[in-house]
Order: sequence, then C-alpha cells, then structure tokens
Amino acid sequence: MSTPEELAGRLRGTVLPAVLTPMDASGAVALPALRRYAERIAAERIGGVAVWAHTGRGLYLTAADRRRVLALWRETVDVPVVAGAGVPRALRGASLEDAEDAAVSMAAEAAELGADAVMVYPMARHHGLTDAVERAVRLHERVAEASGLPVLGFFLHAEAGGYPYSPELVRRLLDLPSAAGIKIATLDRAVDCQDAIRAAERGRALVVTGEDRMFGPSLMWGADTALVGIAAARAGLTTAVLDAWTAGDAAGFLRASGRLDRFAEATFHAPIEGYVQRMLWAAVWEGAIPEEAAFDPYGPPPSDAERRAVVTCLERLAKEDDTAA
Repeated sequence: MSTPEELAGRLRGTVLPAVLTPMDASGAVALPALRRYAERIAAERIGGVAVWAHTGRGLYLTAADRRRVLALWRETVDVPVVAGAGVPRALRGASLEDAEDAAVSMAAEAAELGADAVMVYPMARHHGLTDAVERAVRLHERVAEASGLPVLGFFLHAEAGGYPYSPELVRRLLDLPSAAGIKIATLDRAVDCQDAIRAAERGRALVVTGEDRMFGPSLMWGADTALVGIAAARAGLTTAVLDAWTAGDAAGFLRASGRLDRFAEATFHAPIEGYVQRMLWAAVWEGAIPEEAAFDPYGPPPSDAERRAVVTCLERLAKEDDTAA
C-alpha cells in the first residue's frame, strides 16, 4: 500500500481515464464487454484508472455490480486503481448522517477489493450548511480511517451532483495527512477552476484536472495530472496534450490541445449528462465496446444527430492522423 506521497509521485504527469461501464439495453452490466474494454484501456499508456466515477455511473451501480467492476479492473490493469466513494443513488433519500456513513462504507469496500486510492464524491447536501467545511473535512478523515488508503478530494460541478469547494476547503483537505491531491471538475467555470488550482498548489499534493472542456487551459493554470472522462474512449488523444505540455513543446501542445478540444466539443455539451452516452458511442467507433453493450440508462434520451456528430469528429481526426503518417 502506497503512502499519499508515493502515490502522488507515481501519478503526477499521467492520465487516468475515468472508465466507462458497458451496459446492455436493460441496464445490466455487460461483464464480457467490460473485460474486453478493460484490456483495451490497459494497453494504453496511462498512469492509472478511475472506477466507480461519474463516467462509469459508479453511484448508480448495485453493490454487487460495483464489486464485480472493481475486481475486474484490479485483475486487468497493473496501474493504480482509484475508486470513487459517495452516496449510492438508492440512498439519496437517507439522512445526512446515513449518507455520510454510506460514502465511508463504499471507501472501505474499495480498499477490500484492492483499490489503491479513494476519490471522495462531494456531499452536495453539505453545501450551504453553517458547518459545511468542517463536515466535509471530517468526511474525508473518516474515509481515510475506514479505508487506510490515500484520498483524493473531488471538486465536482453541480450538474453532476457536486458543489463549488471554497479555496479554504481545498486547503483544509490538502492539509490532511491522508491527502494525495484534489481533482477539479468545474465544467465551464474558469474562475472557480483557477481559484481551486491556486489553492491546491501545495507542492507534494496532486492537482488533478477533471476539466474535459477546459483541459488545455487547466494545465496552463497549474494542474499536473489528469483524471478525465474524455480519456475513457480516447486516452491517447488526451495523453498527447499532457505530454506536450510537460515537455514544454508549445507547438505540439497547441496542436494536440486543439484536436482534443474538437472531440470535447462533440461530446461535452448540453445536456451535459449525455456525455456518458456520447463517450460510449466513441468507444464503439474505436472498437473498444460492442454496440450491444453501449447503453447508458441513466442519461437523457440519445439522438441520432448527436451520434453522427461524435462519429464525424472521430472520422476527421482519424483522417488527419492518416495524412500526418
């Protein structure tokens, strides 16, 4: 088991796809398709994977499916596995105390199944409470105590069930001995993203971008690692941007960032919850997930026009690759 500092050192400068969970038309997890997809992701040049994250519909999965999903990823990859810990959708009507307990229990379960770190979903019901900061800090302390694992905080935009973390809360979370870093996913709120990154620049801790739609800018503002849903289907496209930035290759960064931004434009737009289905379509086009396992039963109804836009973007990017070769 790694210390927070060891884990941060291993992950810094790498991409961690927030991986998809293949499901059939009935919403059942398609385990054979998941294994094939996991093998495909494992072959990419990645620093780790994030399971039970929003892209993989982690809070919607049954407890049994969560266990199967994490166990399969643990068997398949030899990189760190970061597991989301939050309140399962089935318990969203529970009291705040029971909801906090559920998040802690999920973290402990992840540790038992072999996760290397835990990423704590924001407890949206903390937002607006007079003791919100103290409750959030205590939740992260409890997660660390129950799991024994390094912990990532998770500043998540409201459209995905989060709320804006204040700079004070970001600093308090990173002062915890268990803190490996913080993931920032504000969607399109540039000032919130910049403020959080500034508050998170602590030296030892990871500053993890989850900004699929502001990926390049978030690196320029100070993020040093990436945990993003957009890498669930196009890990190489994402890695190229981070590599160019890290290498100080300005021309390469501009080119790679522009390509990734075009893909993000086709996949991350209103309704934003539709991005999971759009990433599944991209994974089908890539040959990573079969058509019969590319359903997201929890997002908005998909449209043929949206799928055509995703496929058209991928075809154009592929044509550019062929031309460059």
